[in-house]
Amino acid sequence: MFGGIDAGMSEAMKWIGGTSVVAVVLLGSAVTAGNALEARNSEPAVMIEAPAEALPQAALAEPADAPAPAPAREPFVIKRVLPIDGPIRYGEWHWNEQGAPAEGPLVITVDLEARVMSVFRDGYEIGATAVLLGTDKHPTPTGVFPILTKERHNISEKYNNAPMPWTLRLTWDGIAIHGGSTVERGYASHGCIGTPDPFVSKLFAIAQKGDRVIITNGKRAQLGTPLAML
Repeated sequence: MFGGIDAGMSEAMKWIGGTSVVAVVLLGSAVTAGNALEARNSEPAVMIEAPAEALPQAALAEPADAPAPAPAREPFVIKRVLPIDGPIRYGEWHWNEQGAPAEGPLVITVDLEARVMSVFRDGYEIGATAVLLGTDKHPTPTGVFPILTKERHNISEKYNNAPMPWTLRLTWDGIAIHGGSTVERGYASHGCIGTPDPFVSKLFAIAQKGDRVIITNGKRAQLGTPLAML
């Protein structure tokens, strides 16, 4: 395993997954419909005129205050990358928080082509590692995924009680970031993102439910480019 490297900006281009980035914009739409009511009269109504009576005036309700608009979401922008020489090899990982903000949104990127994961805090890369990914039969999906659950001592009932420590669940059908994997050439997962234990334990300690994971396939972007809306 490799330890941390002094932080600094040494590249103008970065893969989204530790050595890579992509813009993913998720759009939603809403459709509304109404039902028409049809009135039918079988006989003419007989009108009876009655003396008018004064009706009590209904009290007018005070108008409720309009809810405040939700704050606009900030785009994810890469502000700094770790100065890593060459492609990251299997078994290699880097972690260095020096020079990065102590607080800020955490974004995790994974690029399938580079087979690399990066961790950013407020746009500053603080970690990068080679990862294990799925196969053509069991692919790792692309997109933007919030962390659904954190499970320190997860055991997979689906795969013969295989230990998957430091699990960060991304989908309810089994896709997750986790440890307990042999991150070496020739190995693969069933779609999960297998990560070296020393690296994923650090990530697990700072990640929170709702943090975004951006998974791409061969995407690049320049430093400072607005990416996926968080």
